[in-house]
Amino acid sequence: MSRQMQPTFVLVHGAFSNSFAFAPLQAELGLLGRRSVAVDLPGHGFQATYTHAYQTPQDLEGLAAAPGSIKGVTLADNAAHLIAILERAKQNGPVILVSHSRGGITATAAANIRPDLIDRIVYVSAWCPVDLDAGAYYAEPEMATVDPAAFASALAGNPAELGLLRVNFRTADPAALAAFKAAFLADGTDEEFLTFLNTFQPDENLDVGASSDRARAETWGRIPKTYVRLADDTSLPLALQDRLIREGNALTPDNPYDVRTLEGSHLRWLVQPAPAARLLGELAALVR
Repeated sequence: MSRQMQPTFVLVHGAFSNSFAFAPLQAELGLLGRRSVAVDLPGHGFQATYTHAYQTPQDLEGLAAAPGSIKGVTLADNAAHLIAILERAKQNGPVILVSHSRGGITATAAANIRPDLIDRIVYVSAWCPVDLDAGAYYAEPEMATVDPAAFASALAGNPAELGLLRVNFRTADPAALAAFKAAFLADGTDEEFLTFLNTFQPDENLDVGASSDRARAETWGRIPKTYVRLADDTSLPLALQDRLIREGNALTPDNPYDVRTLEGSHLRWLVQPAPAARLLGELAALVR
């Protein structure tokens, strides 16, 4: 395959994450001869805020009050940033947009606006709101096993006052750490879990989109799409993943999801990325 015909994987992270989380996956993709770009959404990566209060010994009062750079960042900002990257990537050939978790909301918003930039869109246990706004799914039966209060002890500050959501991922509270591990990497070792936890940043923006940001049949629905189910995900349960697949298929029955499944938790595919890299390599062969 010529370099111009080889697709570029554009990787979009989830909440509290950044491009750093994709480094092991990118290494595997590179060893398979695949080209990839990991995105840092606005306020993420080296744009994130890490205050002295977040260091040890921690100043919890200071952490609860310190301003954060992600305040005021919107889903529209995320989509515009991603579209600019897709425009550059498209100059080199086909583009496969891959999103994880909350990153799916941004990927969907970008696909609604510029479907011409995406040759295949891939959701890896990611949000793609169709029938409801993203936040509304939390009240649905498929999310009944997810306990948002499990992270309450690690919440820092008042989101309404800070204008952002801040979580103290450097907490030493055993209950909070157990809740994080159960949600993100229950099938990993404690060492893997703590290593990944330390790649998280404390702040995330508050904008998860509105009804206008749901998948649109006339734009998003034109793009070939794949949903990669994570079979043991407790953060975005399999029942909810399957519901999103059903809703997407009902929206565009002539262009249903190509559905794949990987074993493991919400983060396992990034900690042990070889199976995911092979799967993505198979999807590259589907792009014309």
